[in-house]
Amino acid sequence: MNDLTISLDVHASAPLYEQIYNYIKNEIQSGGLPFKERLPSSRKLADYLQVSRTTVNMAYEQLTAEGFIEAVPHRGYFVCDLEGLVHLKPAVAQSTGRKDSGEKAYPFDFSPHGVDLNSFPHNVWRKLSKELLQEEDKYMFRLGDPQGEPKLRETIAVYLHQARGVNALPEQIIVGAGNDFLLLLLCSMFGGGMKIAMESPTYRKAYDLFRNLSNDVQIVEMDESGMRVDQLEKTGAWLAYVMPSHQYPLGTVMPVKRRMQLLLWAKSGKDGEERYIIEDDYDSEFRYKGKPVPALQGYDRDDRVIYIGTFSKSIAPSIRVSYLVLPQRLMDLYKARARNISSTVSRIDQMLIAGFLNEGYYERHLNRMRAVYRGRHDALLEELKAFRGICRVSGENAGVHLLLTFTNGMTEEEAIHRAAAQGVRVYGLSGYYVGETGKPARDTVILGYASLSEQEIREAARRLQTAWLAGE
Repeated sequence: MNDLTISLDVHASAPLYEQIYNYIKNEIQSGGLPFKERLPSSRKLADYLQVSRTTVNMAYEQLTAEGFIEAVPHRGYFVCDLEGLVHLKPAVAQSTGRKDSGEKAYPFDFSPHGVDLNSFPHNVWRKLSKELLQEEDKYMFRLGDPQGEPKLRETIAVYLHQARGVNALPEQIIVGAGNDFLLLLLCSMFGGGMKIAMESPTYRKAYDLFRNLSNDVQIVEMDESGMRVDQLEKTGAWLAYVMPSHQYPLGTVMPVKRRMQLLLWAKSGKDGEERYIIEDDYDSEFRYKGKPVPALQGYDRDDRVIYIGTFSKSIAPSIRVSYLVLPQRLMDLYKARARNISSTVSRIDQMLIAGFLNEGYYERHLNRMRAVYRGRHDALLEELKAFRGICRVSGENAGVHLLLTFTNGMTEEEAIHRAAAQGVRVYGLSGYYVGETGKPARDTVILGYASLSEQEIREAARRLQTAWLAGE
């Protein structure tokens, strides 16, 4: 049995159980704790560290859930066989250059599209994969239901009702490989020439996709509450694409009054016109102020909201599992025009996601990621206090990015150029504006913090001080 020489910091932001968990996890990944090594009992380790036994049990339970250790009845906890696991070394701030295809590498990249891949639950995923493939179910390798595996759709329906207030039956849910596929599916359902309203700025990929498929995209101005319904009515659009829980990229949360106005617009189609709202709920899991904001779909009593969700932000982009909740009134249209399109997610991946949710791993992973991102969010806001004299912060209450708007005359282009000279990549807001009207002064940049550690965030912020505060 290995004695664990763990040094706890009672003043650190990370809870004590998380410090214990991280120490043991790193020891296992580095080989310091080999396969079959027995860990101290929770009572013995609690006495040694002078902490409560509950604290140690929480760390052991998390390690067990992620497959790093296993509990053997009447014997204790033992290190699992992790052969084949990639041993990740701790990130070092000076050697973490990131490089997009064909682009310059930056030591520090505030990408708004990033996620924390170091926290991916490798061992849980490996465990679920092994269990699934050991079942030797030959039907798993046949072409599945075009809407997705019934078990996964049932699981998503329960999760959405509990976590987002979405009212959906499994037969209303369609599983696809990413939001882009689901938007393509909607285009196939409705046929060409959709007249769709979008905000500006907006999710650029959705805008480009609709335009490239010859749809009539109408741009609607935004105010502090989101899409302006009075302007929406004037466009003649019968589809409205919105992100009410956390607008991308501005971070606006649509208040209840505006949501009701939007639902009334959808209900009030003239001359038999059918109107619908596409609700993109891409990162609602991460909110840092107040309670989670319920989905717009949960307020819908007239069956007018098409809901889209994804696991890309909450688990990993490569998972490529998103889901669409169609109103009941559109199911016949789907069956007539799009049900012949096969699901683009393998049955094995779908069953993995179902197991990940059903066995409680997803909830634990989300809780952990909320804590991780909250720490990075708080670290960035703390560092940005130094910039109060030259800019203001917005969009910081949810998601994994925020906006800086310069008040000292610095342009977006100048801010990006100065940051790049210090090895820091930031992103301009102007690239998300679409259409010909409503383009702002070029003075706002986006900082995404999901893929940077707290140490990297603090170092990057110090470099930005050199870049932006020199001469102020």
